Amino acid sequence: MPPASTGASTLTVAASPQPSPVAAAVVTAVPAAPDRLEPGRPGYRRMSFALFAAGVATFALLYSTQALLPAVSASLGATAGQASWTVSAATGALALCVLPMSALSERFGRRQMMTASLTVAVLVGLLVPFAPSLGWLIALRAVQGAALAGLPASAMAYLAEEVRPKALVAAIGLFVAGNSIGGMSGRILTGWVAQLWGWRAALGAVGLLAVACAVVFHFMIPRARHFTPGSLNPKALAKTVGGHLADPLLRRLYAIGALFMTVFGAVYTVIGYRLVEAPFDLPQGVVGSIFLVYLVGTVSSAAAGRLVTRLGRRGALYLAVSTTAAGLLLSLADQLAAVLLGLVLITAGFFAGHAVASSSVSRTATKGRAQASALYQSAYYLGSSAGGTLGAVAFHAGGWAGTVSLGLLAVLGVVSVTLYGTRAARAERRRLVPVASLQN
Repeated sequence: MPPASTGASTLTVAASPQPSPVAAAVVTAVPAAPDRLEPGRPGYRRMSFALFAAGVATFALLYSTQALLPAVSASLGATAGQASWTVSAATGALALCVLPMSALSERFGRRQMMTASLTVAVLVGLLVPFAPSLGWLIALRAVQGAALAGLPASAMAYLAEEVRPKALVAAIGLFVAGNSIGGMSGRILTGWVAQLWGWRAALGAVGLLAVACAVVFHFMIPRARHFTPGSLNPKALAKTVGGHLADPLLRRLYAIGALFMTVFGAVYTVIGYRLVEAPFDLPQGVVGSIFLVYLVGTVSSAAAGRLVTRLGRRGALYLAVSTTAAGLLLSLADQLAAVLLGLVLITAGFFAGHAVASSSVSRTATKGRAQASALYQSAYYLGSSAGGTLGAVAFHAGGWAGTVSLGLLAVLGVVSVTLYGTRAARAERRRLVPVASLQN
């Protein structure tokens, strides 16, 4: 089977244990220098702890309300669709702000941007538990998401500039691990705290966790030694972004990332509503612990590289799509074991598909890779925002079967985009063969 799922050149997929595209944001490695950070050198361990803490805070805050949606609905008299905006507003604002934040980091510095973003997000996080209404809660979450956009927009560039190339993968891996642990632990923490003291106390607990992480980051992050400020040139930025959006392969990769995340966002936004209702009737703490399934992503994303080697990108994407679809269908059963197995398959399929798509972006873009990756992040989080809201609306209209139907439509979209990319790549090869023959 030819490795031509999207028409990109052969790639090696990097592991990405959290539904986050930050691993795709790796820019071209910088030349080695004596004072760059690496294991065993002063500052490397401090940098690692600082960015790990930043990753924990970022994803704990970003998805802090996701496990609490049933409690928020009950407390504020909101439907699932209305409450889902407490998640979608944050991810949607992050999606819209990633690109401008990446431009600001070029002018004012990666460290400064990360510090400012984390500080604002944490301060807003301390206000979120006191939101007097659903409208205020959604507005504060949107501000929080916009602030958090400065972290993924700057962290990868900071690492590429400050860390020796041979140590870059390990440094990125630790930051991504922080993303994963933050996303998972934040949801578990809120679930159990909400069961004991209510959802407002749960959001307060996440805020305090983020404060601790922000303090660690502030005192541990080494100053940037290799950052060179650039000018804010909107025309040049627009030209680069326009070039990426004009590339049909990049557009397909952005669509695949958004569609996969639509499935994931819909499932994990709505699953709490299903599990607290009959026939499951699970307590809030147990529902929060369901997010331990995220650990499956560590295995499936790490295996994605081997899958691409054996099956090609097309085969790896089709396997990811099939696994996700099987999980969606299995989750329709009214047995808890079947639902949990369905979540495992959905999570494994999502992570594998996301790993293939996100890793392809930085390999496909030959210039302006930071902007290409920022666009992928925008598409990815817009998919998360749309999936969360539409999944909740579908659940309100048709129950869990409605949410599954939405997920299957998104899966069908991934298949359609992949097939189109394969046919386009084959047509391009047929067009180039006669040209090559004439030249010979």
